[in-house]
Amino acid sequence: MTRHSACATKGSDMVWQGNYTRLFIDGRWEKPASDDKIRVISPFTEQIVAEVPAATKADVDRAVAAARNAFDNGPWPQLSLTERIDVLNRVSAKLGEQQELLARIVSDEMGCPISLSRTMQSAGAKALLDSFIDLAPQVEWSTIRRSSTGTGLVTREPVGVVAAVVPWNAPMLVTMLKLAPALLSGCTAILKTSPEAPLDSYLFAEMLESAGLPPGVLSVLPADREVSEYLVTHRDVDKVSFTGSTAAGRRVAALCGQDLRRVTLELGGKSAAVILEDADLDLAVAQIRKLSLRNTGQACSNKTRVVVARSREAELLDRLTAMVESMPVGDPADDATEVGPLVAARQRDMVERYIEIGRGEGAKVVIGGGRPAGLDRGWFVEPTIFSEVQPNMRIAQEEIFGPVLSVLSFGDDDEAVAIANNSEFGLNGSVFTADDERALAVARRIRTGTVELNGHVVGFHSPIGGFKASGIGREAGIEGFEAYVELKSYGLPPALANSLG
Repeated sequence: MTRHSACATKGSDMVWQGNYTRLFIDGRWEKPASDDKIRVISPFTEQIVAEVPAATKADVDRAVAAARNAFDNGPWPQLSLTERIDVLNRVSAKLGEQQELLARIVSDEMGCPISLSRTMQSAGAKALLDSFIDLAPQVEWSTIRRSSTGTGLVTREPVGVVAAVVPWNAPMLVTMLKLAPALLSGCTAILKTSPEAPLDSYLFAEMLESAGLPPGVLSVLPADREVSEYLVTHRDVDKVSFTGSTAAGRRVAALCGQDLRRVTLELGGKSAAVILEDADLDLAVAQIRKLSLRNTGQACSNKTRVVVARSREAELLDRLTAMVESMPVGDPADDATEVGPLVAARQRDMVERYIEIGRGEGAKVVIGGGRPAGLDRGWFVEPTIFSEVQPNMRIAQEEIFGPVLSVLSFGDDDEAVAIANNSEFGLNGSVFTADDERALAVARRIRTGTVELNGHVVGFHSPIGGFKASGIGREAGIEGFEAYVELKSYGLPPALANSLG
């Protein structure tokens, strides 16, 4: 081979070994158009983990041309769904074999605590792929509709060449959200990875290569923002699926709008966990631990606004303080670590600015607010809880993307709902109460794409996505296929309609 693997096994340990020197384009490991490199920096050691080629516009042209040819002239769109499922089943098996390695790679490149990498980044990616494989036969790919005005054959056909742009915080999970339905639908794709976390995608490309994916169906390009913009505006790209910040999503939407290019956006959030006066606080705090500070706060669906009944506020603050005190902060490779470093120095700087903004607005730091003692390297910020937060404060309105929670109080259900909805975002949320029917009634009034009742998550067979500035479209579930198909209608002669069923 003309490339070097970025990781290898040594005994029972995974270790880094060299750097990638090639790009995966058109089913082959190709020499990049330039010698420019992306340095992948460990958020924990602040040292270079590996280097990969930085894709250029010329590399984008090659990758898009390969995808265009594979879609227009190649076998992939013409294969039966069963044949495409067979290939993706082989990929799933390889994901199962490489789960620990994949988890280690993601932890090394972006700092996710290894226990979470194993569940969310690695096992979660496989489970998501398996979910799409299970759901694909349930999609109404073709149906005949008869009426007094005519007989139509209505089909769902692949949208074409897809540019899938994924973030650094959950790179393989989001990759699967996009590529699994796209490939199962018969699309071809270019996966554009973030500069911070490109290494897992190389392992994934190896899996696809060995699983027998035809040439041109997928290319993998690590690239910066300028090259990303070139990709999403490329004339031969039919569909863009982007996950990232709302600011970047607005830019992508504007660029795609110029050419009426189809686009799906999964963007930011400032989700609320609503804790009613009769809630089980043990349950609520356990869920906040898992789903508010998850991935060191670097998850768009985290519940970073904790909206609690005024009568329970003091008790909750005591419990949240104890919770933070019990959460180990440190090396993401340590199984005990619950809070790791932030992905980059710039991210830590931004989180620290927001902590100072919160103080300046009059909110009170209950715990945290600085850098952890004893950690002299790595981009760490202490998990931080703010009290006395007012709904319109910046720390309650803007996505911080770090381990910072704002606690707001309310008097009745109407005020709780008003606070939860007082946001430009509408991605996720939670309601906690002893009364399940009351939980659902309150959840129905919250303007978000997903609401979890008493900690119960929706699972991969349900769609996810945002209201308002949290995005356009839905991913996951059977609805996740809709982003990658076009509806087409054929007027049928009666005899042909009868022969088709």
